[in-house]
Amino acid sequence: MKHSTVLPATRITLRILIILNWIFGGLIFTLLAVSFQAEEWTWRALGVGAVAGHEGIVAGMRAIMVIGIAGIPIAYVVLSHLLRIVESVRAGEPFTLGNARRLRTTAWALLGLELLHICVVAIASAVSTREVPLRISGNLNLTGWLAILLLFVLAQVFLEGTRMREDLEGTV
Repeated sequence: MKHSTVLPATRITLRILIILNWIFGGLIFTLLAVSFQAEEWTWRALGVGAVAGHEGIVAGMRAIMVIGIAGIPIAYVVLSHLLRIVESVRAGEPFTLGNARRLRTTAWALLGLELLHICVVAIASAVSTREVPLRISGNLNLTGWLAILLLFVLAQVFLEGTRMREDLEGTV
């Protein structure tokens, strides 16, 4: 495993994604703040046009921005936990209680992100108009839901692996 390029590449990728996550969060926050300060300009730039008559879509888009901001720390939990798991694998200690907990927490965080996505789709559907359509994919992402289930199962596998290793160390 020491000579594998997968772990170093994964580490670098996760570190980059963590930075990009915070940058995108800052950009969404900035867009939300600007939407209050330079209201007419912001909504014209986003294709809404004049705010008058489109208050519902403006409120919906702001709500979606707030949900996006709320998703940033949740995504950070996912990325940082994966990074810590990769680092423990690099150190030769993958089956630890900490990794089992990280996998479980990651599964809950991904579940939270999927629920936030459902909220975004619901808001977009509720505020979209013929004049200003707000198109956000509402397709069910079966892969995401299966990944959540897989992480819960893997967390249990890691927990059992940790117990087995501790039992083995106790008998030696």
